[in-house]
Amino acid sequence: MCPEEADLVVEIGPGKGALTDHLLTRAKKVVAIEIDPVLVQYLRSKYRDHPGVEIIESDILKADLSRWGAMAVAGNLPYYIASPIVEKVLGLGQQVSRAVFLVQKEVAERMTTGPGSRDYGYLSVSTQFYAEVRLLFTVPPGAFRPPPKVDSAVISLTPRLQLAVSDPQGFLRFASHCFRQKRKTLRNNLLGVWEKDKLDALPQAGMRAEQLSIAELVELFLQMPRA
Repeated sequence: MCPEEADLVVEIGPGKGALTDHLLTRAKKVVAIEIDPVLVQYLRSKYRDHPGVEIIESDILKADLSRWGAMAVAGNLPYYIASPIVEKVLGLGQQVSRAVFLVQKEVAERMTTGPGSRDYGYLSVSTQFYAEVRLLFTVPPGAFRPPPKVDSAVISLTPRLQLAVSDPQGFLRFASHCFRQKRKTLRNNLLGVWEKDKLDALPQAGMRAEQLSIAELVELFLQMPRA
């Protein structure tokens, strides 16, 4: 998960430190953020003599990640909150050099797929808009104890040096409207957000959002009047 040496790696959900041990062979310092107080005490005892480890007891979605400056990020993400964690990490922009996460395989496929796929949707756009995303490999349930009921996958995210628009939040709001009901056309999804006559004039009005690449969605966003 940390192929190049790093000054600092923030680890999300270290558990009992299995990944932490590996990260310490590649990083000068590991900040491990764990929400379970019992595991926090275990980790603090395990690494009490290791100056390169800092254990933080916190909910990752409430933690101020910006306080540590430049970092790489890694972790085995809880399946039910993987998407908001990825969004939070990517929101740090160039402060993050790279993030590598273990997530549910279905989520990994949705994050990495392109237009035309049944898995392509808002999560695909919001993730790939901010970062270059790669699915590195899958992990079967038997690799875990106890085994989960789903396959997992490891993804790599490298934040983009430059975003395609100057108003990223505006673009993501626009994209969320476009994908509001995936089987409906852009015209139907955007009615009530933009004027009907302007929508009708767009060549893409009869298409579905899942047919458009991120570059095409950006181009459409730049044509639309601001709400």
